[in-house]
Amino acid sequence: MSSSGFKFTLLVPLMVACLMASSARNFHNDFDITWGDGRGKIVNNGEVLTLSLDKASGSGFQSKNEYLFGKIDMQLKLVPGNSAGTVTAYYLSSKGSTWDEIDFEFLGNLSGDPYILHTNVFSQGKGNREQQFYLWFDPTADFHTYSILWNPQRIIFSVDGTPIREFKNMESFGVPFPKNQPMRIYSSLWNADDWATRGGLVKTDWTQAPFTASYRNFNADACVWSNGASSCKSNASPSSASTNSAWFSQEMDSAKQQRLKWVQKNYMIYNYCNDAERFPQGLPPECNMS
Repeated sequence: MSSSGFKFTLLVPLMVACLMASSARNFHNDFDITWGDGRGKIVNNGEVLTLSLDKASGSGFQSKNEYLFGKIDMQLKLVPGNSAGTVTAYYLSSKGSTWDEIDFEFLGNLSGDPYILHTNVFSQGKGNREQQFYLWFDPTADFHTYSILWNPQRIIFSVDGTPIREFKNMESFGVPFPKNQPMRIYSSLWNADDWATRGGLVKTDWTQAPFTASYRNFNADACVWSNGASSCKSNASPSSASTNSAWFSQEMDSAKQQRLKWVQKNYMIYNYCNDAERFPQGLPPECNMS
């Protein structure tokens, strides 16, 4: 084979790999803007999605695919400046009255005050598992990666690769765990000034509108659910359709556990498991497990 032919055979798979990578990050391929009358936009040849909010309406999008387990990554840059009253929600959810849901919600604040990152896990229609955090950076200055690892054993919320929360499967103790209902990815930017900032005391300043949040670098290493079947061979093991199946049995190593403790010690501002007043009949059973 000539040297030029050899180079060509190397280039072809490389070009295919590059096309696959860019395709995976094209919002046109992965998402539909579902509401907002043009306030949601896909720009930069599909590489960036923006949602905006004004006094008339917010906006939102959802994934074309449903997933049953996976590692979901998205980079977000949140509404800058005075974002009080606004909420940027980014979450997984199924449908129906006994739905499952895994939530990131970013509660806006006055200029100079920190965002609150609100997390929750619903299983079979029951939530009330809120944990809230400040972030150790300004989430409006640049894009940061917010990840959900969801496998049959646990759900791990991470920010820039640092775990902030783990919700383990404790079905053996009577705690429902999301494992049977496929979920779509949803995101929305909306006005929630009746509760979002200081319990509703601080209202949205509409002179600052439109408010805009930006998204890029979506990646789903996941089991896609379609026509009643998973792209993974079974719920016990992912197939080669998942490009990197380590997530399916992943747990936190000692370094990750230390990072989790660091975040929860220094940046957690609310934990339902510490709110005995809210649960006079006793804390939820998962709160008593290590």
